[in-house]
Amino acid sequence: MKYITLLGITTSVLLTYALADEGQSITKAGTHASIKGSNEYFTGNVHVDYLFKDKASAPYSGAYVTFEPRARSFWHIHPVGQHLVVISGMGWTQEFGKAKEEVKAGDVIWCPPNVKHWHGATATTSMTHLAITGLKEGKSVQWMENVTDEQYLQNQAKE
Repeated sequence: MKYITLLGITTSVLLTYALADEGQSITKAGTHASIKGSNEYFTGNVHVDYLFKDKASAPYSGAYVTFEPRARSFWHIHPVGQHLVVISGMGWTQEFGKAKEEVKAGDVIWCPPNVKHWHGATATTSMTHLAITGLKEGKSVQWMENVTDEQYLQNQAKE
């Protein structure tokens, strides 16, 4: 505990200092091997490239996720939400009970906390997005049921 005096009033302030050897860090490209998306959570060919894990002061993680044509996630929710930045290609995303929407490179999607949704490639194009996902009590996602072919192709957007 450190004590400081402001305007003649002594106040106790708990200060956290970065240690001299805890500066900026660089994770070199290729540090984390690309992994195939699990059939428990994805339909089709999906590859996940983890970029960074959460830290105490930054409770979120990041990964590139690449969906080949027709590949998609299962329905799921995020306890504190997720940002998706489409890096390349075109894809679809859908919030449960709403129409499917087309997304393309440069688009940014905000998936609010506890909103059921899915995302993936279109039927004919691949799509890669950067996923930045928050954590709550050590959990970033709750997986649900498969997105059926009928749900996936419903209201098919023009490509």
